[in-house]
Amino acid sequence: MIVHLVDGTYELFRHFYGLRRVNGGADRPFGAVVGVLHTVLEMIEKGATHVGVATDHVIESFRNGLWGGYKTGYGIDPALLAQFHPLEDALLAMGVVVWPMVELEADDALASAARIVSEFDRVERVCIWTPDKDLAQCVRGNRVVQVDRRAQRVRDSDGVREKFGVEPFLIPDFLALVGDAADGYPGIPRIGRITAARLLNRHGRIEVFPSEVLGESQDLALLFKDLATLRTDAPLFGDVEELHWRGPTDVFLRYAERLGDARLLERCINAPTARDEREARRES
Repeated sequence: MIVHLVDGTYELFRHFYGLRRVNGGADRPFGAVVGVLHTVLEMIEKGATHVGVATDHVIESFRNGLWGGYKTGYGIDPALLAQFHPLEDALLAMGVVVWPMVELEADDALASAARIVSEFDRVERVCIWTPDKDLAQCVRGNRVVQVDRRAQRVRDSDGVREKFGVEPFLIPDFLALVGDAADGYPGIPRIGRITAARLLNRHGRIEVFPSEVLGESQDLALLFKDLATLRTDAPLFGDVEELHWRGPTDVFLRYAERLGDARLLERCINAPTARDEREARRES
């Protein structure tokens, strides 16, 4: 069994700005939502059976209380923000498991889901669909991998080492040193990617750095590491079979009509898993 964990927030952003480029800046109502649904359906049509999608129900999280400059919802295009909650509702109607995060972030949900499903021996592989560098810390050998759709790359542990210069478990330390502009923390002055990798490979985690390496910046680096460390203890579900997609719910027709895309329902009904479920019900 392969489990697919999708960064719904990233996909929503990707489709929103992709459509803007194609449509010359015009926004189609729910256009990004429709794009995400088709992306998930494409995965199912290609054989995905167990799927979960993580979303940011709100942008802010507990990390905003740790660092005043951490990312917020300020500046997000209202046309994009208006599609956050409709995406969650539409995915649920389509029969897909969704984790809308409030105190935690979508990345924490993906990390928690990866940890949970990894505990099941029947899970052969976990694919985390996002290019977000934070999620590289969740990679474990070739069993838990990161799928970067944009770069068309699947990164296992070797791929993470190739890209960042450090082992996956050191990614929070790496990000703490170099910073993450997207998340709103700057890193430690005069430490770039090459220097950060060299320090971490030489000394290990920031906690065990010799005192002279970072000096007065040690505490700040540890704070940034806390920001970069994904939480894996969110109680999202108990059994991996809860992620088994069995086709759309009875209300999905209404959602497809509201979204203005008749192909959504057609693709759902004709997807292999949905056909199998219908046949199983008829036989029983």
